[in-house]
Amino acid sequence: MTTSKNSVQGKSMADLAEEYGTPLFVYDADVLADTYRTLRGLLPDGADIFYSLKANPNISVCALLNSFGTGAEVSSYAELATALRAGVDPGDIIFLGPGKDERELTACVEADIHAIVCESLDELDLLDSLLAAAGRDDFPVLLRVNPAFGSKGSGLAMGGKPRQFGIDEAELRGSKHRLAALRNIRVKGVHAYMGTRFLNHEDVVENTRRILATAEDLAGQLGFPLETVDFGGGLGVAYFDNEKDLDLDALGAGLAEVITPFSVRNPNCRMIMELGRFLTATAGTYVVRARYVKESMGESFVVADGGTNHHMAAVGVGSFVKRNFPVRHLEDRATGASRPYSVTGPLCTPNDVVAKKVRLPEVRPGDLLAVERSGAYGPTASPGLFLSHGFPAEVLVHGGRAHLIRERDTTEDLLAKQRLVDLRAASA
Repeated sequence: MTTSKNSVQGKSMADLAEEYGTPLFVYDADVLADTYRTLRGLLPDGADIFYSLKANPNISVCALLNSFGTGAEVSSYAELATALRAGVDPGDIIFLGPGKDERELTACVEADIHAIVCESLDELDLLDSLLAAAGRDDFPVLLRVNPAFGSKGSGLAMGGKPRQFGIDEAELRGSKHRLAALRNIRVKGVHAYMGTRFLNHEDVVENTRRILATAEDLAGQLGFPLETVDFGGGLGVAYFDNEKDLDLDALGAGLAEVITPFSVRNPNCRMIMELGRFLTATAGTYVVRARYVKESMGESFVVADGGTNHHMAAVGVGSFVKRNFPVRHLEDRATGASRPYSVTGPLCTPNDVVAKKVRLPEVRPGDLLAVERSGAYGPTASPGLFLSHGFPAEVLVHGGRAHLIRERDTTEDLLAKQRLVDLRAASA
């Protein structure tokens, strides 16, 4: 089923906005499927795809991707519960993160997941003691290494420099005796994640080559079998002007040149590529309704009913210059000459700017606007409680039908967990 400019699988964006209200996130299941299957068809058979729930932890999105064939990479107790309830096989789940607590480690052991990715030697010691107390042994872990080498081309570097993530390569190489002292843990491989938002396939291929070589070297030096290597991913999508999406054909060919000989040397090693943004970003659209259109000192502003409280990624955090996600006008009459508008939300901060001086056909109060490529790092990476607006509804269009997959927050939802102190009794 096709998706036109103003509809998803034949469902009009205007009709969805009328039925579910705005602001609204809309996800297209066909785009999710096409994105996964295209990449799956280009990657070597030896590389498994794991979905990073941090990009979009909605349980229906996770379940749909799992139905295509993804595993799950989780980083919190709630994400682990989400993956399990979504139907992901525990043997296809890894848990990583630099600050796991005892509850999370215990839940991983009880669920019998594929591996815990340990990010410090102290974490290994803690897990070993928890396993001893539970009467468990031989539990699989991956060692997250912070490699000595850096990477090029990432929007945000996660390794190769001082970071809270993983164990520095030099420290890991000197830890053979400490690893040997662990009695209840079975080290089965290595994890490395160099960065995110890579748009050049050559950078991804080179990172993969160096990570696989490092994994082989560490396994040989430290004396553990190489049964799993997670070589990260971090594939980006083009959001801004002058950016281009990854050349997937070249990426697949380059990864095959690196992965195939590694697989020959290590035929029993499972390889994992973890992806979040790449799998979900292009499938999502953030729909807002213009409340007011106003002029201020010669500039035109659209004040919409949603903004950075739901879509902080659109702010361009970390950028010195504001760059706009692709924005389009959803009204059928929106044709002809365009003019620059700054699209803002309802928040009492000048930073609540979703798009700055983006060119759009004439916008009138009540018009619908769409921020495209919004399927990753939307509500869960945004200050949804600021000004107590709450989080928006989320809808998945699957098989030509719209499904409400997250209800909009109500005022009662926001107040339900608060407690009003009896000030008279407290002061008596």
